[in-house]
Amino acid sequence: MTKTQTVEPLVAPDVLERVLAKGRSTGADFSEIYIEDKRSTSAGLDDGKVEQVTSGRDRGAGIRVVSGETTGFAHTSDLSERGLLAAAQAAALAAKQGDGGVHKVQLGDVLRHSVNTVKLSPDVVEKSRKVELLKRVDAAARAVNASIVQVSAGYGDSRKRILIANSNGVFSADEQVRTLLRVSVVATGDGGMQTGYDSLGHTIGFEMFDENDVEELAIRAAKQAVTKLSARPAPSGAMPVVIKRGSGGVLFHEACGHGLEADLVGKSASVYRGKMGELVASPLVTLVDDGTMTAEWGAIGIDDEGHPSQRNTLIKDGVLTDYMWDYLRARKEGRAQSGNGRRQSYQHLPMVRMTNTFVLNGKEDPDDIVRDTKQGVYIAKLGGGQVDTASGDFVFGMAEAYLIENGEITEPLRESNLIGNGPEVLKDIDLLGNDFAMGNPGTCGKDGQGVPVGDGQPTLRVRSLTIGGTAA
Repeated sequence: MTKTQTVEPLVAPDVLERVLAKGRSTGADFSEIYIEDKRSTSAGLDDGKVEQVTSGRDRGAGIRVVSGETTGFAHTSDLSERGLLAAAQAAALAAKQGDGGVHKVQLGDVLRHSVNTVKLSPDVVEKSRKVELLKRVDAAARAVNASIVQVSAGYGDSRKRILIANSNGVFSADEQVRTLLRVSVVATGDGGMQTGYDSLGHTIGFEMFDENDVEELAIRAAKQAVTKLSARPAPSGAMPVVIKRGSGGVLFHEACGHGLEADLVGKSASVYRGKMGELVASPLVTLVDDGTMTAEWGAIGIDDEGHPSQRNTLIKDGVLTDYMWDYLRARKEGRAQSGNGRRQSYQHLPMVRMTNTFVLNGKEDPDDIVRDTKQGVYIAKLGGGQVDTASGDFVFGMAEAYLIENGEITEPLRESNLIGNGPEVLKDIDLLGNDFAMGNPGTCGKDGQGVPVGDGQPTLRVRSLTIGGTAA
């Protein structure tokens, strides 16, 4: 549940009012200021050696001015009134040559909508404790098997304070803390060289490592690599595919979620354009995007336009019920925002983006789903992929997969591709488990910008997907 509280702004309200007024001084109908102050720490370990430990700080403001269909944007690292006014004037001139009149803006108290609780802020934790985590990961992974020849581990944390004010009276702030640990493992043997990977990330503080076992994380990654040393070539062709809980959320994020972003819909770059109210998925499927999920990687108190995060049902019982919206697209369609206006930093314009996107639980026991599949493939972890949002066609790597024979998970398979079409996958889900889980923390790329996102799903079966394997 979100809590609304008054906080001290990064820049004085009277300064913000003057900056917003300057943005509208050329006759524009909307002006906005986004201010960010971000501190971060990262550490990396490779082959048992700590390669680097770095800390950084980045702060600045982005000012957007909208006049009709035209947007002007300028950003600056100078948070003085003089610097902000100069950026506002530049954005205003870029949007429109106008009337030069006075446009007053009045702001109330700045509000913060909190969805996360941080018990131990990472920026007060000694760097030696962060490095020690990496050493523990390295030792645990190498202890799994003598075939482990390389371990790479990375730690990262950030604390970002943001403030958004606009000429419509929005005046909101948020503090976003993220903590991340990742591990990559390489094993060698008769099966050549194989890799394993796992990660852990939440929008909480350093207490994450009191609540999660980092050795277990390392062991999972190492076992993944070792198991693949004895893997057989993957089959090729269309067949039933069972996807383990949490591991396939990225498929729905990429192959379906992007097509439900209103800017892509508006550009006719989405296969879901014009399908509101239609059956676009199996009646088993309810797809949700939820920025309020406490502690999940995509959780935010407000989006990067100052709108409170919220839970949005995109597909309900197979029927398309809504898209995701930012300010510009919502204004154009005369509807409410959905809390999905996001940007990488103050140097970027906001656009429609996902937060935490996932498929809700079904009713089946996950073991029964496997038993009901006589022949097929079980995917324990998906890798990266590509999708064409206009058609829905996608290709994903299978980072960890196994053969299903006579209703049992048997031999591990070598890495290969999973090929399909997003809308067809949604319609071909015929069994949905009751074991929902979120997957690994992710960074979503779109138009050159990356933002943190989460995804997840219960164990499920797709009637038919194409495996691009090499087995005869």
